[in-house]
Amino acid sequence: MKPRLVELLACPRCRADLELSVDQVSDGEVMEGLLRCVGCDARFPVRAGVPRFTETTKTGHQETAAAFGYQWKHFATLNGRYRQQFLDWIRPVEASFFQGRTVLEGGCGKGRHTALAAEFGARDVVAMDLSEAVDVAFANTGRHPAVHIVQADLNHPPVKPVFDYAFSIGVLHHLPEPEAGFRALTGRLRPGGAVSAWVYGREGNGWIVHIVSPIRERLTSRLPRPILQALAALITTPVFVATRCVYRYTRRTRFAGKLPYAGYLEYISDFSFHEQRTIVFDHLVPPIAYYLRKHEFAAWFDRASLADVAIGHHNANSWRGFGRVPAGAQ
Repeated sequence: MKPRLVELLACPRCRADLELSVDQVSDGEVMEGLLRCVGCDARFPVRAGVPRFTETTKTGHQETAAAFGYQWKHFATLNGRYRQQFLDWIRPVEASFFQGRTVLEGGCGKGRHTALAAEFGARDVVAMDLSEAVDVAFANTGRHPAVHIVQADLNHPPVKPVFDYAFSIGVLHHLPEPEAGFRALTGRLRPGGAVSAWVYGREGNGWIVHIVSPIRERLTSRLPRPILQALAALITTPVFVATRCVYRYTRRTRFAGKLPYAGYLEYISDFSFHEQRTIVFDHLVPPIAYYLRKHEFAAWFDRASLADVAIGHHNANSWRGFGRVPAGAQ
């Protein structure tokens, strides 16, 4: 961790400031050390360059985090395609929006969006994840001068309410209480700050809700990870053939959007086999996955009293949302 991160951190228990004791430094990064709360005297270690705030975590969170931790350790590389995906997920936010802003990411995985937020010019990006994927994220992005990787529960962000922008992509719907995670993020924004979230949609995903989810809940989320990895590859094979041989071409014709699940399969038709396998694995591994209706998702923004709200349907199977904390909010 970079020593200046302490200015943004707060105790997840009592919200008091933290003090940093340093044991080992490498190229300006604190690799080993200890964070101590000046209020309640709680202690949080810094290991392998990452502050670790995991003691407030519930069991359900840990199981989901372990599932995705395995995924991102095995699918660790970053890809140039992520730039457009990220901007699609956070629209109407554009790359220029990040310039000079302090940014909080809820659920960073291997750091693919973290890297982009920094590339887009953010002053500081604090990227949280509960899983061991933080070690992958630190390896991928942690040496960037604007990036701070933190292992923490999204429901208890160990940071002060000073952020200009917060975002969470594909994470909130895996929490036991998704809206609680959303409110935790918005609670760390300053007045005038903005938030973006992307979640699975109920609309357009009936076959997943009724067929895939029951199988995931009862079987695939409980399988040993190497077996599930092999199963994901097996399932991906016909999907990859269909997207490459059919959907990639129909999207440019009068049949665009008319084939089953076309909005999404056309979108991923240029993805590599590796990328598509990651997507399939993502749908099979988590113990928890909620598919939200538009009115349910929009209600989060309403109950958080956000302004300038924009809710959009993405690829006809998911929802993206944007909102601002009113400038006069306390």
